[in-house]
Amino acid sequence: MIFRISDTLLSCRIYAQLFRKFPIKLKIMVKLRLKRFGKKQEASYRIVATQSTTRRDGRPLEELGFYNPRTQETRLDVESLVRRLKQGAQPTDTVRRILEKAQIFELAKQPQTTAS
Repeated sequence: MIFRISDTLLSCRIYAQLFRKFPIKLKIMVKLRLKRFGKKQEASYRIVATQSTTRRDGRPLEELGFYNPRTQETRLDVESLVRRLKQGAQPTDTVRRILEKAQIFELAKQPQTTAS
């Protein structure tokens, strides 16, 4: 089947109008990744929860911590990290190593106890 440019443009416009009228909510995977900031040659990173389709330094859903590879300084928001992991967020390899050192996965596996 051969498509002409005008046919594809017309179909794109039709689909765009349909999606405006009937928006579809897609479930996109949430990833825990590093967001770079700082000067040249002096990078620091924020640990953030983002949708898997966004770019590295795009707008995050939530900031969960800080990591400085030069001084090995790490600050983590443990409660938010555990909550995101229980919701099914997938960490990248580097973030996984940082969380393993801080033993966050062990906290996420523990059953919640309710105070009564």
